[in-house]
Order: sequence, then structure tokens, then C-alpha cells
Amino acid sequence: MTQTIIIAEAGVNHNGEIELAKKLIDVAVDAKVDYVKFQTFRAEKLVSKTAKKAKYQVKNSKNEESQFSMLKKLELDLSAHQLLMDYCKEKSIKFLSTGFDLDSLDLLSDFYIDLFKVPSGEITNLPYLRKIASFNKPVVLSTGMCTMLEVKAAYNVMVDNGVTKEDLTILHCNTEYPTPMIDVNLNAMLTIKKELGVKVGYSDHTIGIEVPIAAVALGAVCIEKHFTLDREMEGPDHRASLEPDELIEMVKSIRNIELALGGSKKVPSKSELKNVSVARKSVCASKGLKKGHVLTEADLIMLRPATGISPMEYKELIGKVLNNSIDANCQFKYSDFV
Repeated sequence: MTQTIIIAEAGVNHNGEIELAKKLIDVAVDAKVDYVKFQTFRAEKLVSKTAKKAKYQVKNSKNEESQFSMLKKLELDLSAHQLLMDYCKEKSIKFLSTGFDLDSLDLLSDFYIDLFKVPSGEITNLPYLRKIASFNKPVVLSTGMCTMLEVKAAYNVMVDNGVTKEDLTILHCNTEYPTPMIDVNLNAMLTIKKELGVKVGYSDHTIGIEVPIAAVALGAVCIEKHFTLDREMEGPDHRASLEPDELIEMVKSIRNIELALGGSKKVPSKSELKNVSVARKSVCASKGLKKGHVLTEADLIMLRPATGISPMEYKELIGKVLNNSIDANCQFKYSDFV
């Protein structure tokens, strides 16, 4: 089966520090994820200087500064991108970043990244969607805050501008940090798959690892999850992120679920075949019976092991005449009957 793509979202949890970003890459490597993802933006092209922060950003950042001021401190410039990409190459992990404006998308395109990620906030940004589609690369599209009509509209922009269905993965998502369990609505992922016929996945902002694991069990082919070195650090996303040990556990659990899903046929596994005869039963005599006895249902009892006549055939034995005596609890053989 195809292995789930796991994207460890470092995002802005580097707090604007390259050395902290490298430590996050190290954590992603230890967890054995497929991609470690950052965010590429210029605050001037992302938000107005008077825009307020979201309530969760105020709470998690523990200050009242503007959204612009917060984001300005979290930018990664061209040299930072090159340093982090080189470090990822050294550590044998794939680098990924979400661009939040057209210039940032061009910068990422120049770096020849494997795929492009559309964040939930840009899903109604038509010029942005067209720009990403123009790169002819696989696209992962997050759908937080969306109605199904908005998801379909973004899907149509992608397909109409050259992105094939095979190259598009749509992630169900809830844009609240952290997301309350009651608001996850994980079944919506299946609705997206059914209505659009595309690969689906899940971008998670809940506390813990249960929901992304459940998403894989439901058929997600891509999981995205924020992580941090320490949830108590100051910054907008730390509180809704996994700590290193939790990220490792999530990846292990997802890989176990992939193994557990197996194939689609209902057949005995190799490991359980040896237990068939031990666990199943055969038709046996419920008491000692003499030669010439005509069997009734009361003469039969089903006992382990399954090395004789199957209980599924017990009715065929009723009315048979014994051609030899048989002791209590002994298995019947077809040669016991006239």
C-alpha cells in the first residue's frame, strides 16, 4: 500500500532564529517524517500594518502587538531558506515551505521544491491559486474555514489551470489553534473524497495525536501536524503543536495503522493459520455410543481441536448408523458410519 506522507509543520515555531529552526529539523529527522515544513512570506505582502491578531495568536503570544509586528519577527529571508534547505539535504529530509504571497511562491519555485502547499487562508485567493497551478507541480490544498462550495471552487481553479487530479491532494482542516475535538468533523474528509474524487488527507491542529491517526485509518494519504521544541515557548503556534516525543509517537502510530489496514481481502493471515485447528472445533460424541446406534442431535458435542468433521456439517450425521462403538468426547470420522 502507499505510505502516508507525513509533513511535520515547523511553521514559525523557530521564532525567527536559524539555530532553533535547525533543531526543529533535527527533531523531524528523529521522528522519521517525510517533510519538514516552514513558512515563506514577507509581512508587508501578507497583512496590513493595522490588522489585529487572531484571538488564539494573542493568547499564545502573550502580548497585544499587531499581526504585522508579530509576523515581521518570524520572516525567513533568502539566505535563511538556503541554509535550511542545505541543512535538510545534509540530514536527508525533504524541505518544504508554504508561500503566502506571489513573490514568495516565485522564491520557492526557484528552489525546485517537490510540491506546493496552499494554506487555508489562501484558498479564496484566485491570483495565488493560479500562480501555484502554473508551476506544474503536485499541490497539497488545505481547506480550513471552508464550505464545500469553496473547496470545489479552489479545486476547479487548480484543474482548470493545469493541475491534474493525480497531482492534487486536498486536506480537511480546522483553522483554530488548538481545535476543539467537537469541531474536528473528520468525516468531512470523506465527503471531499466522494464529491471530488481526489486524494485526501488531514491537517491537524488538535491537542494530541489521536485525530491524525484516525484520519489515516479513514483513508488519509497525507497528514500535516505542527510541532515545537516546547509548547511553553512564546509564539502563535506553539500551544497547538506536538513536542518531540509526541511527534515520534504519532509517526510510529501512523506507520502501525498503515500495516494494520492491510489489503482488502478477508483471508486468514500467515500468523494465524497455525491457530485454526487449535481454536476451532470438531463433531464429537457427547457420551459413549455402541455399534449400531442411530445418531441423534443429543449424541453430538462440538469440541476442540478442529482435526475432525466440521460442526458446519453436523446435521449430515444425524440419523447415521454407527458401524463401531465410540467413546465419549471422541471425534467422529466418516468411516464410523455404515
